[in-house]
Amino acid sequence: MGDHQNDDVFSFFTTPNDSDFSSAAATPSTLFNPCSYSYSSSSSGDESHPSAPSVDDSNKRIDYMIQFLDRRLSQDGNFDAIGPENDADGSDSLPEFVGKCGGTGIFKVPIRSAVHPNRPPSLEVRPHPLRESQIGRFLRTMTSTERQLWAGAEDGGLKVWDFDGMYGSGRGLEVEDTAPYKETSEMEIGSSVVCMIGDEGSRVVWSGHRDGRIRCWKLRDDDHVIEEALSWQAHRGPVLSIAISSYGDIWSGSEGGALKVWPWEGLGKSLSLKMEQRHMAVISVERSYIDPRNQTSAYGFANTLTSDVTFLVSDHTRAKVWSASPLTFALWDARTRDLIKVFNIDGQLENRNDMSAFPDFGIDEDAKMRIATASRKEKSQSSLGFFQRSRNALMGAADAVRRAAVKGGFCDDSKRTEAIVISADGLIWTGTANGVVMRWDGNGNCLQEFSYQSSGILCMFTFCSRLWVGYSNGTVQVLDLEGKLLGGWVAHSGPVIKMAIGGGYLFTLAYHGGIRGWNVTSPGPLDNVLRAELAGKEFLYSRIENLKILAGTWNVGEGRASTDSIVSWLGCAATGVEIVVVGLQEVEMGAGVLAMSAARETVGLEGSPLGQWWMDLIGKTLDEGSSFVRVGSRQLAGLLICVWVRHDLKPHVGDVDAAAVPCGFGRAIGNKGAVGVRLRMYDRILCFVNCHFAAHLEAVSRRNADFDHVYRTMAFSRQSSSLNSGAGMLRNIFLSCSVAFLAYRFWPIHWSLLLLISSIAASASVGVSMPRGGNAVNTFEARPELSEADMIVFLGDFNYRLDDITYDETRDFISQRCFDWLRQKDQLHTEMEAGNVFQGMREAIIGFPPTYKFERHQAGLAGYDSGEKKRIPAWCDRILYRDSKSHVGADCSLDCPVVSSVSQYDACMDVTDSDHKPVRCVFSVKIARVDESVRRQELGNIINTNKKIKVMLGELSKVPETVVSTNNIILQNHDSTILRVTNKSEKHIAFFKIICEGQSIIEEDGQAHDHRARGSFGFPQWLEVSPGTGIIKPNQIAEVSVRLEDFPTVQEYVDGVAQNSWCEDTRDEEVILVLVVHGRFSTQTKNHRIRVRHIPRGCTTAKKHYDDKPKTSGQINALHRSDYQQLSNTLDVVEQLKELAQSIEEEPPLSRRGLL
Repeated sequence: MGDHQNDDVFSFFTTPNDSDFSSAAATPSTLFNPCSYSYSSSSSGDESHPSAPSVDDSNKRIDYMIQFLDRRLSQDGNFDAIGPENDADGSDSLPEFVGKCGGTGIFKVPIRSAVHPNRPPSLEVRPHPLRESQIGRFLRTMTSTERQLWAGAEDGGLKVWDFDGMYGSGRGLEVEDTAPYKETSEMEIGSSVVCMIGDEGSRVVWSGHRDGRIRCWKLRDDDHVIEEALSWQAHRGPVLSIAISSYGDIWSGSEGGALKVWPWEGLGKSLSLKMEQRHMAVISVERSYIDPRNQTSAYGFANTLTSDVTFLVSDHTRAKVWSASPLTFALWDARTRDLIKVFNIDGQLENRNDMSAFPDFGIDEDAKMRIATASRKEKSQSSLGFFQRSRNALMGAADAVRRAAVKGGFCDDSKRTEAIVISADGLIWTGTANGVVMRWDGNGNCLQEFSYQSSGILCMFTFCSRLWVGYSNGTVQVLDLEGKLLGGWVAHSGPVIKMAIGGGYLFTLAYHGGIRGWNVTSPGPLDNVLRAELAGKEFLYSRIENLKILAGTWNVGEGRASTDSIVSWLGCAATGVEIVVVGLQEVEMGAGVLAMSAARETVGLEGSPLGQWWMDLIGKTLDEGSSFVRVGSRQLAGLLICVWVRHDLKPHVGDVDAAAVPCGFGRAIGNKGAVGVRLRMYDRILCFVNCHFAAHLEAVSRRNADFDHVYRTMAFSRQSSSLNSGAGMLRNIFLSCSVAFLAYRFWPIHWSLLLLISSIAASASVGVSMPRGGNAVNTFEARPELSEADMIVFLGDFNYRLDDITYDETRDFISQRCFDWLRQKDQLHTEMEAGNVFQGMREAIIGFPPTYKFERHQAGLAGYDSGEKKRIPAWCDRILYRDSKSHVGADCSLDCPVVSSVSQYDACMDVTDSDHKPVRCVFSVKIARVDESVRRQELGNIINTNKKIKVMLGELSKVPETVVSTNNIILQNHDSTILRVTNKSEKHIAFFKIICEGQSIIEEDGQAHDHRARGSFGFPQWLEVSPGTGIIKPNQIAEVSVRLEDFPTVQEYVDGVAQNSWCEDTRDEEVILVLVVHGRFSTQTKNHRIRVRHIPRGCTTAKKHYDDKPKTSGQINALHRSDYQQLSNTLDVVEQLKELAQSIEEEPPLSRRGLL
């Protein structure tokens, strides 16, 4: 890290020394620290600094600036050349015809800009990776610690981003634009990471895996290498959820209701061993678990806890744990691990397996206690009674059937729980599959429901006064703790599956593996300032890529072409192009082929041997495998589209999807329709659609309707509907296959059979493909997928003819090459001019003869149809497109990222293999892309140097001033005390959390040394602190109960059973509680430390030792509990305690007893 103060991007993300209070005003240097309390006795106090821009990054900036200036100078020099007949690309561009009504409705160009105007500026931690590069290793979960962001992948690997380097360059990594990160070594873990949680107390991260193992990870301090600190087999099935309770125990959930508690005593002992010794502790850790369900069988709850434990959340406010399945919740005591309550998603209590309907077989309280603490052998021999055991077995079987039905979708589970979090005020928030946000109190009572989206909720996160909700459509919404919607935006192009917070950002993980960071204050005034500053520096992080696309279309008329025909059509034109798109029509037709194709489509199958023959022939012509690589294809009956890209471009091309829309015979048969391929290149979406519309001269309105149907309904991602629809689809599949077979065998009656299969396939298609949005009413307008493309190319046999002209007249004009006059008779141009079809799309001015209809194997213009019908020649075969330009002449930029022009548009009149001539079009395309590495650095520079932003961040980072009533507490004989916390601010709300920084045994000299933290700074079992978190309004006081629990014990568990139950711990112990206070947005904190000592019952010797031992200023940690007073700050508390110590020494022993 460098030492450049002026480039200190991350100076406001450092961790302050929190051993005492700071009277300095809040500054950006400490804004949004995820955890600002110190977990070590010493701190260097050094601020972290970003590394200076590398030579490569500086050269990039210079290149981008030169490119930007060159574009500006070129634009100024050719200003008058921009017009409807000319393009900014120069004389090589052909003039174009533009359809009307392109700027309204669904045909409007999607919004693109350097900084999206409809969402806050984001930090691109991991830009959307190409799907093909992530097969088998997609990131699927995420968590954060004090200094890092951790993400787990499908292959079991981990990636770790350090907040101090989040703005750096990602050179040499998996993706150059990704922020710098560390990842696990090449060792094959092999099992997907399902869940993760950070443990600040132990400075580790715990992960649950699909193979049932729990792994503990640590980032080494010396070389920052990720190492596996501990691993053991926790469950037979996958570890679906993991949480750390208020007492530092790890709770893990799995399939079938499996729930285990791993006491911290065993885990801490294993982590304290050296690395070479820890493998010996794995067996003891595996057997050290507690099964809390063992304590529920005697109470009739056992068979209600058989659903998969998909969520575990620790309630630190009340020291409870919530376990959740999709349709039920269970509430547990974190200290005793007892089950408190079981209820469903409607808030209705589970009735303990209908125990009221069965007689009580005389289990008294003593028997219940014996059952709860007995070993497994004793439990198997306990006399629950034959009828009760039989009843439990029957109820368990019934519940298993219910769970299977829920998993299979036989019931309406649209309200199933998909996310659960606990906010700072102690309320529980859950999100459901139908987009409903539910608010619960700590006792499991549903308080209120909110619905702002119909898309399913996949994740939630809460911090201070805000709640973030992530949806399946990529939307993120922000709510306050009253459920009021504060704002929302489309965060990703795919579902948002996980959230985490740290470094001043809320990080969102998308299903495609991309990670973005959003300022925790968004939406807010800071967004507008950042947006304006970042957009103003577009020229520093944007560059223009130039490429050429060759698109070709040909109606092959069920024939096969020669190699010479393909070479004539595509061979020479493919020279110097980067992408080749080929669309064929009528590859194969006939009733049997169409019926079989429709039947195969219902089961998700497509393609044919003849279609493969065509792709192989074209690929051979393009030198596939050496020069080009095939990236995507789609066939629907006689329609076929295929895309090739050059090898050197392949690393930048991905996310290839295909789709098909039938338009023939009830919108179900593929004799007419469209097939499409969508791909992402340089983070821009390109779509290519091959169409074959309705034939015949008079069918203009049908052709228009075919285009509208294709544009609105083409969906590149198939969505499964409910199982009921799926069951109907299975029936339709069977009928479709049967009818297809009959149509193939008995072709003379094919028309009636095709009508039947069309109705079957149409009904089956409902369960196969569905436009996004469905019948839902979303906050954001649902638009066709094709409208979201940056560039779209339509090619094919559109079948538009010439109007008001005879065959002979047309032949005469063709022979004289008077195409200008013929174009006035073109149905397609007429309809485009009226705004009825291909709205806003462009076509190069046609300069070649009509391509339909010809006699096969007759060369030249004499080959036009001269038979009995004498079909009028027409331009049926066309290629149209739309790019990002909202108006003709727009320059390529991040606001208009894809600008295209046509450099070649012609037909191959020498090809005679079909009654149509093949058509080809070469596009010259400019694509504006973002260098995310440079953009991140510019964002950091803006945050660090902009004075207005510094002032705003400083104001947001303020922490209200608070005082505590005491900082020394002694507990004995079921003792309890009240700790009062006062918020002295006049207008700011204070958020607090109490943690246990360390625990130690008091030595004979009355001192406590070597305080060791439990997992996640949990409390010891003998101490109850309630509430552990809360909100203090201005000028108000919060009361926290600090209580000594009965019978502090030291217990060890083997296979879920206590081995030394009720073994009382008689040692004197001390813990350091830390009251962590922070403001509304900032995680900068002010911390109060409180010493709490536990003196066991009857320990008069220790008590006398405390009373009689002289106290010095260096032994303040042994002071007795003080009376409650309103003290202004910690220094006042110390002075007051000194005076109290002196007065205690002067008092007789009898009067001192009253203080204990």
